[in-house]
Amino acid sequence: MEAACEAGQTPAMTIDRFSYLLGLVYDAAVAPERWPRCFEEICGVFAANYVSLIVRTGSAGTGGLIYSGADDRRHVANHHPCPGLSPFTGLPLDKVVTIGDLLTEAEWRASAYYTDWCASQKVFHVMAVDFAADDQSVYGFRLTRPEDAPAFSTSDRQLCERLVPHLKRALNVYQKVHQNRQIGSLYSQAMAQMMVGVMVLDEAGLVLDVNRIAKGMLEQADGLKITGNQLTANYANDNHKLQRMVREMLRAPSRLGVVEAMSISRPSGKASWSLVVRALSPDEWAEGKRRPTVAVFVRDPEEASQPPLRLAQQLFDLTPAETSLAIQLANGNTLEEAAEALNIRRNTARAHLRSIFSKTGVRRQTELVRMFLNSAVLLGSRPVSE
Repeated sequence: MEAACEAGQTPAMTIDRFSYLLGLVYDAAVAPERWPRCFEEICGVFAANYVSLIVRTGSAGTGGLIYSGADDRRHVANHHPCPGLSPFTGLPLDKVVTIGDLLTEAEWRASAYYTDWCASQKVFHVMAVDFAADDQSVYGFRLTRPEDAPAFSTSDRQLCERLVPHLKRALNVYQKVHQNRQIGSLYSQAMAQMMVGVMVLDEAGLVLDVNRIAKGMLEQADGLKITGNQLTANYANDNHKLQRMVREMLRAPSRLGVVEAMSISRPSGKASWSLVVRALSPDEWAEGKRRPTVAVFVRDPEEASQPPLRLAQQLFDLTPAETSLAIQLANGNTLEEAAEALNIRRNTARAHLRSIFSKTGVRRQTELVRMFLNSAVLLGSRPVSE
């Protein structure tokens, strides 16, 4: 990541300004789009014309990727054109150095790295440090000034040494937050692929969040709805039982780990919704309102599964025709209904079924359906956008 600003004398650093800078650093840890603003502030603090964060994976000697963002909209290539020529390659970790620590001025001016890259970017004075994050990713932090600006001083070096540990912690926080978001997204997609609606209620029993599947269920207004930001059932008896279950789950921690279930009747006459309610673990550090407290899971017994044909073939070693028949049977169709849906003769369907039995080792259609629905094939369905 990179930022640019006017170079000159380093402004006096006050506690308030340093505190403000650290606030920007930690804000960027949870919202990466804020890194450019953070680096613009670092630019000003060090009177630098560029501040760069080079992201590497593995050892400190490998090439890197530079993200750019400048307040004057100057464009700097994301991929460094000549990382192998840099005199800052392979620095000892956590040691702040300047170009003067590595080369004489004559050597620096004569180097290909300076003539081919730095001179055109008005980069002459450079201060650098490499550090490793918890996941062993190695980052290069670079500050630069043009030739007509003063060289980086001892006080600049000391300030950089104080800042780098915070950059390291912020990047560790970012990695953990990003990892948790990825895992959460994976779990959410798995729930959607299994056609499970999820609704999260707060400490007052009000709806805090719903996934896409649950939203579609609620839009049907067929037995379940949201009234006054509260999950309710159409029929009085169902609603009374649902509200009682939610109230009991709100009595955390005494109800923690307890799960209850019920069926919700549907005015349309379709099979009842299958609903499970469970209490969530309370967050001792989040005493405020609107905390996730109760989870409600809903499934439609009539919802047809549509697993990827190719994955089902691979999992059960079936032909495309056999796989199509197995999916029809898994969705509750009889052999006759499946044959009609696939536009094949009944005898052909029977021949496919015998082959399926032989390949999967099951003996009855009910066993086939159970094996198919309990397999991992549904998890390979197309990801659902939440």
